[in-house]
Amino acid sequence: MKLVNKLHRMLIKIEYDGYNYSGWQKQNNSISIQGELERAAKKLTNRETLVQGSGRTDAGVHAFSQAAHLDVPKNLNERSVVNGLNSWLKNREISVLSAKKVDDNFHARFDAKERTYIYRILNRSQHSALERHRVWHHRKKLDFVKMQEASHIFIGKHDFSSFRSSICQSKSSIRTINSIKIEKEGEEIIFTIKARSFLHHQVRNFVGSLSLIGIGKWEKKDLLRVLNACKRTEAGPTAPAHGLYLADIKY
Repeated sequence: MKLVNKLHRMLIKIEYDGYNYSGWQKQNNSISIQGELERAAKKLTNRETLVQGSGRTDAGVHAFSQAAHLDVPKNLNERSVVNGLNSWLKNREISVLSAKKVDDNFHARFDAKERTYIYRILNRSQHSALERHRVWHHRKKLDFVKMQEASHIFIGKHDFSSFRSSICQSKSSIRTINSIKIEKEGEEIIFTIKARSFLHHQVRNFVGSLSLIGIGKWEKKDLLRVLNACKRTEAGPTAPAHGLYLADIKY
């Protein structure tokens, strides 16, 4: 859709701590990331402004670099958009990191070529006093090497019905996982998963099932059986939302 001549489109990158929010999507009776950004955008532009994200994150999920587009008056340059939005977000756990002018037909969701999610597990007996809402505290020792080896089953194009939410609205459960990496950094186990798109809860369900391999309850063959079963009831638990981060969007 062609923009009104007085407007141009900006792509913004956003960082947020999702703990106190109902998720990305604007809702009538709760505080959302999109809702707060649109409130700030209205203050900046003096008009109702849609902030279209690259995708929705659930309640409690964080972002290192969510992407979204919005249309702003042409007298606002990239620096003005970043500084202006942040001035109205300074009391929120939301920060606009950058802005870039894009074509009028650019779409933050539909033009995305790859999405990267990171999941963090704190693997020790003691809970974290500083990051209790930013990591999954897993007390039982996890064998991250076995988890990494088993995770290769997910790479490529598959029917991921076993790893989608029961309320997932996607018409197809077929997805292609580009890469998955599991690393140990001190007391943390960090998952990095890349794909063009994901099913609802897919990453969290991956992590939950892989944790069963990590504690020795499952073997690699069990994960393959679950994948081929195409039934959500066969898979492991859904890992908590607060360990998940939307890390990057590539266009």
